[in-house]
Amino acid sequence: MAGATRHCLVRFADPEPVKTITISCQTTLSIRQSSHHRYQSCSLSMNGCRGEPRLPMGTVESRTFPAVASPALAMDILKSAISQLKSNPPSFTSGIIRLQVPIEEEIEAIEWLHAQNQLLPRCYFSGRRQINASAGCFIGAHSSISHNLVSVAGVGSAVFFRDLRPFSYSDWRSIKRFLSRECPFIRAYGAIRFDARAEISSEWEDFGSFYFMVPQVEFDELEETSMLAVTLAWDNALSWTWKDAVETLESTMRQVSSNVVKLRNEVSRTFIISSNHVPTKRHWYLAVERALQIINRSSAPLTKVVLARSSRVVTTTDIDPITWLACLKHVEGENAYQFCLQPPDAPAFIGNTPEQLFHRKWLNIISEALAGTRARGGSTALDLQIENDLLSSPKDHLEFTIVRESIRSKLEAVCDMVVVKPQKTIRKLPRVQHLYAQLTGRLRSEDDEFDILSSLHPSPAVCGFPTEEARLLIAETEVFDRGMYAGPVGWFGGGESEFAVGIRSALVEKGLGALFYAGTGIVEGSNPSLEWDELELKTSQFTKLLKLEVPLHEKIENVGTELKS
Repeated sequence: MAGATRHCLVRFADPEPVKTITISCQTTLSIRQSSHHRYQSCSLSMNGCRGEPRLPMGTVESRTFPAVASPALAMDILKSAISQLKSNPPSFTSGIIRLQVPIEEEIEAIEWLHAQNQLLPRCYFSGRRQINASAGCFIGAHSSISHNLVSVAGVGSAVFFRDLRPFSYSDWRSIKRFLSRECPFIRAYGAIRFDARAEISSEWEDFGSFYFMVPQVEFDELEETSMLAVTLAWDNALSWTWKDAVETLESTMRQVSSNVVKLRNEVSRTFIISSNHVPTKRHWYLAVERALQIINRSSAPLTKVVLARSSRVVTTTDIDPITWLACLKHVEGENAYQFCLQPPDAPAFIGNTPEQLFHRKWLNIISEALAGTRARGGSTALDLQIENDLLSSPKDHLEFTIVRESIRSKLEAVCDMVVVKPQKTIRKLPRVQHLYAQLTGRLRSEDDEFDILSSLHPSPAVCGFPTEEARLLIAETEVFDRGMYAGPVGWFGGGESEFAVGIRSALVEKGLGALFYAGTGIVEGSNPSLEWDELELKTSQFTKLLKLEVPLHEKIENVGTELKS
């Protein structure tokens, strides 16, 4: 398809009705395409093409106001600043401006987001404490995120990027055009599909192949303080003027609440009306046995494939995705990334993932290998016994080695030096423990960030090895759409970017309950029954928040009502 004409929708500032412009451009650059073919001609655009890098934004700037005591006071200052900008608009034909007000009170970003009454689109990303590679323990306080930024919540989109085709170098350039080293808090938050070549199912349709947004209104949770910010983006060449940007921002701000209420670390228990797995347990056994037959063939290159399961639950009352996420954050907040991404008129994609894809700051890059799963023990002695079993397991060692060496080779392709330390250790989370290694390197160029993203995803931890053979087997075997599950989820910044792997995740949809996703690596020696148990363990963080079933008399009443209707 290379060289085919594409039509790119240019969109700014949801959730108001958006202006669109159709622009033809000559590019279909895949996420895996070689860097030698990056620089194809493309009309200045967004949401499908890269935006001409020789035509930067007229201005990219942040303006910080004096600190205030509360979100309400911060909102007043921001409204006043926007009024002043309206009377004295910038002279640039394109730009992005962030206005930010520090708040002396420490407020959790997820609580602010919960107060926004499901204003869409919305996003949330909470960082993870950095891991000391030499000891496999945690150090510092969210040191993987600059400026002591702990969590970010945003509503509305000053700019968003979405398309149905694979995420490309052109798309990456389009996003980077709005970012700057001098404005580290201007970031694009979003996610990319696990497999952009797979058919998109209805529940994932509004996410496209990728979806990134720079929030219009953003709440930043810092270590000891908070910050409220607004962002305006405009570009006359894309038929989105300064006036349009201001008007849509004002509309979003009218819907934003400053009344933040402390969330309880529990959810309203709801009964499950129905639940089902795809595949069923019987079909799971058949799929694993078929994968093992292929792996065990002497002529087959495939050594590992990650098979996944989708579990649908329908509940008596709607699930609040933000409350769920807050509960998961309370349990594993420092040990995992929490995220939420919800485009307009779409379900909420939420997750509580322990796995980092990569973190880049300037030219320095960190990635990690994570594989093998065991439950935590109920006592210190039992926990140590389980740890030793995981460390000595030949099956888990094989799975882990495949992941670690694949990441090492991909980093070495664009880094001057790659260090793996430790070679293998245990990473303990509150409910589970994994085999773990950290890999660090130094990029030759910041442009290599796209190559890192495109080569590290999908990793053997969520796909298999070799990648293409595993991807094809997954496409042949799985009868559901993974969507953004197991894809990159995170943010791009001017001098820094960070992505997690979207595992331990769910898609929550109003009136339809939730879809939980989990996968497990199949290698020589895998047992279908044990792998099913691992799926159950991985989804338990969600299912434990629910009642298992509706009482029998309520089931009968529900069935009777359905028959009458």
